[in-house]
Amino acid sequence: MIYSMTGYASVMREVGATALNIELRSVNHRYLDVQFRIPEELRPFEAGLREMLVARVQRGKLECRIGLNPISGAQKNFELNLETLRQLRALSEQLRLAWPSVTGLTAADILQWPGVLGMETLSADELRNVCLDALRTALDEFTAARAREGERLKELLLERVATMEKLVMAVMPRMPQVIVAFRDKLATRLREAMATSDDERVRQEITLFANRIDVDEELSRLTAHIGEVKRVLAVGGAAGKRLDFLMQELNREANTLASKSADIEITNIALELKLLIEQMREQIQNVE
Repeated sequence: MIYSMTGYASVMREVGATALNIELRSVNHRYLDVQFRIPEELRPFEAGLREMLVARVQRGKLECRIGLNPISGAQKNFELNLETLRQLRALSEQLRLAWPSVTGLTAADILQWPGVLGMETLSADELRNVCLDALRTALDEFTAARAREGERLKELLLERVATMEKLVMAVMPRMPQVIVAFRDKLATRLREAMATSDDERVRQEITLFANRIDVDEELSRLTAHIGEVKRVLAVGGAAGKRLDFLMQELNREANTLASKSADIEITNIALELKLLIEQMREQIQNVE
């Protein structure tokens, strides 16, 4: 499977009266760069969350956003903060001893005292488990989205590879025609210049010309590199760096083919190859 470095996923979990939201989004990057944007109360879990992300993603600039927001209209379960209540009682007793005429606190006063009533909260272990489970689900969706995009990229690359194969196959039959055309042109020029036919001189010039424009090696390398691109795409995995290297090699051979060209049709084929390689290189920048 080929994976794109571009992806997005979002998951929400209800934690009591609070919604835990996880967003994963990524773009292409040379290496793996993981960034977190999370509330301070979740910072102790960051190492475990990062470990889970690194195990599933190999390249890309990945941003993980986690939010904790109250759910509008949700039933809220309150509980007494016994420690705050104990401290308030001790202070109240000290105040009555120091100032007996002061009236005591009513139940309403106590309940309205800051910190006496608190919302029911999850333990650290429970909150960690919720975060990890939500991130696991988000990663599954994120990976599936990257796989779908990667499959589209693979199809585009294979289409261009097929076109390149046809272009390379079209070059070889042109070479004998180019040499014959050069021989006829050279023989005509020699006869015009020397008023005679020097077959030996013509043969020497044709041999030099044929050696100069010989592109068998370039065509063999182009064919080999194209085959390797197809193999890498079939194997899948983290193929982006290898594909990028192959694009450099293909471009080098296409440049050499263009420089050796002595025929307008071969020149056009070389330019078309370079265009296809550049289009593939741009797409490969998104492959993991």
